[in-house]
Amino acid sequence: MSGSHTPSDCQRWLGKRIQQNFLSRILWTASWAVAAAAVFAPHCSATDAGAKGCWKDIPKLSTSTPSVCSDPSADSQVKQSLRLVCLQSPIEGHLQTGQRTIVIGFLGGFAKHGDRNHPEVWFAEYLRQHYTSAIYTEVFANHEADAALREIVRLLDTNCDGRLTASEKQNARIILYGHSWGASETVAFARELGKLGIPVLLTVQIDIVPKPGQNSIEIPSNVEQAVNFYQSIGLLRGQSRIVATDPARTEIIGNFRMTYRKHSVDCGNYPWFARTFNKPHHEIENDSRVWERVNSLIDTDLRMDTQAGLVGH
Repeated sequence: MSGSHTPSDCQRWLGKRIQQNFLSRILWTASWAVAAAAVFAPHCSATDAGAKGCWKDIPKLSTSTPSVCSDPSADSQVKQSLRLVCLQSPIEGHLQTGQRTIVIGFLGGFAKHGDRNHPEVWFAEYLRQHYTSAIYTEVFANHEADAALREIVRLLDTNCDGRLTASEKQNARIILYGHSWGASETVAFARELGKLGIPVLLTVQIDIVPKPGQNSIEIPSNVEQAVNFYQSIGLLRGQSRIVATDPARTEIIGNFRMTYRKHSVDCGNYPWFARTFNKPHHEIENDSRVWERVNSLIDTDLRMDTQAGLVGH
């Protein structure tokens, strides 16, 4: 019949389609294999950081960057959460030791990297602008611990030789903070750093919601200080108590209960469902009093480090 395919034509066409699909599947599988290898490969040296290089390659912060405290793109609720922080004066001088303090934050829930609806992200920008060359800071989703570890390893590699020496590890100045699942990841991440022999100056947990399989209550012995802010109302309630695995090596600054019955906090940066059924858990995340305390602790560590650097020179 004119215009119709013969059986041999159909077989050849079908064979070609099967071959194309097979090749596509191979390429798709190979792509995912490469991605999985990048995610799950052990991160034991600074060479894993790839093209980013080491700490010397970090670009300097532009002095023309507008202050996060007056950034018109910030939600009013986020600005309100940092209003007390923004009243602080910049640190005098810079680090003299050659090693920046590394501040890593972890977002809660299913928030993605760089989600600017969360004060954790804006707080990191504030630190970046406020302390200029004295600090390096980044915020990750709570499932991005591997990426955070790669970042820390490359930052600690001060001589850029592709591996961490005992001295580079012990000179590390690391501060970790997080909210909800991010607070749980903060403790777990500090524990992983401890396995590598890397100390942590401070961990800050804000309304800890334990992630499955994580021990978010016991602070590992490589952490010098830890503080816990929590609230006890609503569907999601923070863990009320953290303890030191080794009290001789870790100081628990405190377990501070925050209440909102007479101190309501605007949570307009969250959907109505969260504001209606889980508001206290997000009020503490947006609480300007909490961020002021966190900033004060970080500021104290940075000023002490600057003074130590000046004495050393």
